Amino acid sequence: MAAFLLGRLMQSLVLLVIVSIIGFTVLNMIPGGPLAQYALDPGMTQEDMARIKEQLGLNRPVWTQYIDWAGRLLLGDWGTSFRDGSPVLSVISRHVPATLLLMGSSTVIAVAVGTWVGIRGATHRYSAFDYMATVGAMIALSIPTFWFGLIGIYVFSLKLGWLPAGNMYTIGDGSVLNYLHHLIMPSVVLALVHIAIWSRFMRTATLDAISQEFVKTARAKGVSERRVIMKHVVGNALLPMITLAGVQLPSLLTGALVTETVFTWPGMGRLFLDSLGYSDYPVVMGLLMFSAVLTIAANLVADIVVALVDPRIRLT
Repeated sequence: MAAFLLGRLMQSLVLLVIVSIIGFTVLNMIPGGPLAQYALDPGMTQEDMARIKEQLGLNRPVWTQYIDWAGRLLLGDWGTSFRDGSPVLSVISRHVPATLLLMGSSTVIAVAVGTWVGIRGATHRYSAFDYMATVGAMIALSIPTFWFGLIGIYVFSLKLGWLPAGNMYTIGDGSVLNYLHHLIMPSVVLALVHIAIWSRFMRTATLDAISQEFVKTARAKGVSERRVIMKHVVGNALLPMITLAGVQLPSLLTGALVTETVFTWPGMGRLFLDSLGYSDYPVVMGLLMFSAVLTIAANLVADIVVALVDPRIRLT
């Protein structure tokens, strides 16, 4: 176990360095850069632009900027926002809870619904329910997330008036019920695609478990079908889904970016787009590194959990 963890940590560090280099290089290749917003000021002189460029540290070669940024990052200094001068870590930390709440609720919905649909589809193979689930999954995977969001706002907010069209809460009302009321539609919209993915994988894993010899043996011994499914099939079918949960985290973050924009949800996804619009590169790099660490950690945890619950796997 120790050797496995050490090896994975070394791989993770190398991957984080590669991600940071690519991200930093690409951001500095974008035309205009952080100085574009200052260039729009008609009273801005060349001397003013040179002074601002020096203050932001943009007058140095890109590789020296990267080394300086990476060195400060290792010391816990994530930099300062170009937009308002606030520490990057402080800016990100204000938006993390909203994104975690949205991702957590959508994950619970996706896992619960997707698991039930997948198991029922496998145990009722080629039934009307199985065909409907397959068609529904194809539709959910084929239509962009923002389209579901816009349709949801039109139907449930504008036409029926059941749910709020956006934001995290109503100003002046900080009750839990108010938060939940605003959370329903964005979490369901974000969960739709993942329900489709989870149900398809769960159906395949369940069918594979049903075909195993130990299931046939249990049936031959007269064990009830319900007990066979719940005790022997579901437990084995869930093992590969643990790995899927870790792999799906990047797509959850990407979906959160779109969903937060549609529903004006004050999370990291919306912050990322706003920071790109203002060319606030320190915040963008901070979000990129935070997402990379979260994704790598989730995959590592998933691998460890699978190894712990499945005695056939050994970490060496």
